[in-house]
Amino acid sequence: MSANNKIIKLSQEIDILSQRMATGNLLLNSHAKQGKIYIFYGRLLYTTGNFHRVRRWQRAIELHCPEWKPITLQLSDQEKPWEYILLYDGITRDEITLYQAKKVIRTVTLEILFSLSLYVDLICQWEQSPDKKSELSLGLALCYRELEEIFSKVNKMQNLWQKAGFNSLNPNLVPVMTKTVKPEALSGWGKYLHGDLTIWDIAYQLRKSVLAVTKTLFPLVKKGLVQLKTVPDLSTSPIKSSLTTANSQKSTDKTTSKKQSLIACIDDSPVVAETLKKIVQPAGYRLISIQDPIKGFVKIAEYKPDLIFLDLEMPHANGYTVYQFLRKAPAFEKIPVIIFTNRNNVIDRSRAKLIGAADFLSKPPKPEEILKMIQKHLPNT
Repeated sequence: MSANNKIIKLSQEIDILSQRMATGNLLLNSHAKQGKIYIFYGRLLYTTGNFHRVRRWQRAIELHCPEWKPITLQLSDQEKPWEYILLYDGITRDEITLYQAKKVIRTVTLEILFSLSLYVDLICQWEQSPDKKSELSLGLALCYRELEEIFSKVNKMQNLWQKAGFNSLNPNLVPVMTKTVKPEALSGWGKYLHGDLTIWDIAYQLRKSVLAVTKTLFPLVKKGLVQLKTVPDLSTSPIKSSLTTANSQKSTDKTTSKKQSLIACIDDSPVVAETLKKIVQPAGYRLISIQDPIKGFVKIAEYKPDLIFLDLEMPHANGYTVYQFLRKAPAFEKIPVIIFTNRNNVIDRSRAKLIGAADFLSKPPKPEEILKMIQKHLPNT
């Protein structure tokens, strides 16, 4: 099977996994390189490769998040790609946007798929996750529609690569001058040929396509002026995660103080959250306010509230969609969710009941109704 056909088959495989809302890893293997696509409920979280992982990460960050300086950290959970955790942390801290994070995931995925597609013996194998408990967010993930664009680009690049006669070349190689050459003979390329930059790296620095850079270098390779060599990945010194430190501190706090039931309010209005807080705190409950559901998923998973009040109308999210995400993620599936909205009509009440919401409450809230509903769903508090 040709490399192009293998990429098409891989695209079809991911389409099936998407429809099945599967969770697990898609392993990509060739005789020389390996890759892994992390799938969470049919969506792509991140893609990793066993070649130039750090180099590729740094290149994508400099391209899409040039002002962001993430802390490289060492994770105890090796099943989650550290790159994804860093992106997630960056979003929750408002250091990068969801758009930037997705651009990083797209760039990394495209580079890995294209690099692996150059091996005709590429095979893929599905590895279903035995444990679906996860705190990862469906918000920071690529749906199949978004992936189709990546596969289309890979196919186009692959066709142009083959037509140019570059089948024996790989953009992860480093071009190095083999002999002393007059600078004018290299047309200004000399500074990129010292053995520390891959073809991908050079393409990034020049803001050109990897195909265009390879076309320029190919004549120099054929003349013997430049040789392509392998190079190890960039070194990295993982340090203790700020996330791990924060989580450890929270664990300590929980063990040293009596646990109070925690209620989450997912609503874009800070006024609503403050009103709710004034009602529940005097009754002995804690409350966290989440105005952006996408950023809030990690906060919900982190604090694990006992009850959630969910608004239906928010600028960046549909309440019913947020509810479905909560129910499909095992970390949230058992938390009672009360629909809390201005849309007090028969249709929305019926729909809330149909999807399995714990209850329905209209705004503005009455203190006695709020407390009665909380006691109904948290009877042991």
